[in-house]
Formats: sequence, C-alpha cells, structure tokens
Amino acid sequence: MDNNTKKIICKLPEFIQTDMAELPSSVMESFEEVRLKVFENTIVISDGREYQLQHGSRVTPDLLNELLNKLLDYSYYAHEEELSKGYVTIEGGHRVGICGRVTLKNSKVHLIKDVSSLNIRRSRQIIDASQKIVGAVCTGRISNTLIISPPKCGKTTILRDLARVLSNRGFRVGICDERSEIAGCYNGQSSYDLGRRTDILDGCPKAEGIIMLIRAMSPDVIITDEIGKKEDVRAIESALCAGVSIITTIHGNSYEDICNSSIGELVENRVFDTLIFLSANPKTGTVKKIMKLAGMKKGA
Repeated sequence: MDNNTKKIICKLPEFIQTDMAELPSSVMESFEEVRLKVFENTIVISDGREYQLQHGSRVTPDLLNELLNKLLDYSYYAHEEELSKGYVTIEGGHRVGICGRVTLKNSKVHLIKDVSSLNIRRSRQIIDASQKIVGAVCTGRISNTLIISPPKCGKTTILRDLARVLSNRGFRVGICDERSEIAGCYNGQSSYDLGRRTDILDGCPKAEGIIMLIRAMSPDVIITDEIGKKEDVRAIESALCAGVSIITTIHGNSYEDICNSSIGELVENRVFDTLIFLSANPKTGTVKKIMKLAGMKKGA
C-alpha cells in the first residue's frame, strides 16, 4: 500500500485498523472506499465488492466526530465551506463524504454536525491509467476532450495520468484543482507525479482558475474536473479563444445525457473534439467508447 494511503489508514480507530489488516492483501491494495456508520459494521469496498468488518456497535457518534476532526488535523472550522457541501478533501486528495445533522445559516447549509456516517474515498495514482485514450487525446496537438461517466468510474485517476503523460511529452499543463483531488496538494506540494511542466492552482474555483492560468502560466492545455456551472462554460470558451486546449469531465452515461446537461450547448457546437465514455464494468476505468465529433453534423 502506498504511503499516501497509509497516512489515512493510521488515523482510523485502532480496532478498525486491526480488522482491516485481516483482509486479504489484494483487497487492501485495491480498496476504493471505507464506509463507517454509527452502530454498524464498517464496510470496505474493493473492486466493486463489499467486505464487512465485524465490530458493530463500537462505531459511536463520538468516535465518528473524533475521526472526522482527526482527518481534518483538528482544523474543522478551516474547512467550513467544503463541509457545507457534504464532503471534504483531505491530505493526499482523498475525499471524505459526511452525513449527520445539518445546521443552516441564512437558509443555506452551513455545517454538518453530529456525524452519523463517513465515506472515505481513496485517491491514488495509477501510472498509465490513461494509456488507452492518450492516442485519441494527443495526435500532435491536444484535442479538446470531455470525459463522461457515472461516479466512481475513474475519471479523476485518468485525468491525473493524462497530466503526467502530456507534461512529459513537452506540453505545458495547467491544472485547476477546485476540490484538491487531481493533484492532492498539501502545503503546496502535489501527492502525485504530474510531470515537471505541470502547474497547479489548488482549491480555486474553475471559472476563475482557468482564466488565471491562461494569464499567468501560458499553458498549452488546462485540465480540470467536473464542469457544469454557467461560469465554467464561459471560462472554457475564453480558453479556447486564447488557443488553449481543455480536458475536463462530467457525470453522465450517454451522449444524450450531456446534450441535455448544462454544457449541452458546448457539446452540440462541437467545442469538444473528443468524447470519452468510461464505465466501471468490468473494472473501474474501462473505456466504453471514444467518440470523435469532427465531421459530425450538429444534432447527430
């Protein structure tokens, strides 16, 4: 298991660490999530299968609240904005989903307290995860690329590897990492090898970050994750007008899904040259389809 993951595992309660150590090594090497719920057995998900740890009621509300504070290095209030969205990204780019009692401020979600369940989603680097799509993305020039899939199909892992590959091929890569998941930055340093020509804006909203990278770092390509807001669309259009390629992702299952999404106009206007559809079947990161839009009629 990589050191990035070990740092997270060592923060779990000792009895959970002990139970996890009894799982087959193959499970621990490839696990994707650790799901903890009050008064229930903890579940480890690996390669799409569930493994229940048998400790039951020892997972108490106090234990989950303490664990969350530990994962946040006891800087709970420094993460208020993220917590209001139901998750927080911690050191190493791991995302922790949170459920519990919601507190409101000005009729909007402010914090989640009295934690009832946590979902620790593991972030890791898989070298050559993008191998099957690199040829479609980079054919002398970098294609404007949209990666589409439901959650947990490997979009971010593939983006991470694309950044490394393109950077090592001599392209200047800018990453706008709004959720701190692509680069997993901690104290200004990425947790992963993203290539020596890669510059990272960590924790910056995409709409602002894309423009900042264009003005400050003269990238050949900007990589970002999970677009969808109207401001994101405008920032992408600005990048393309500046001659900067875009590689990004969106949740969806089909071409029809994205045409009906908030970025449908970009897709139908052939702003993206290449669409890549991922699946978790038979395994995470499976390339289901590569669609080249060049030459296709609008509305096809």
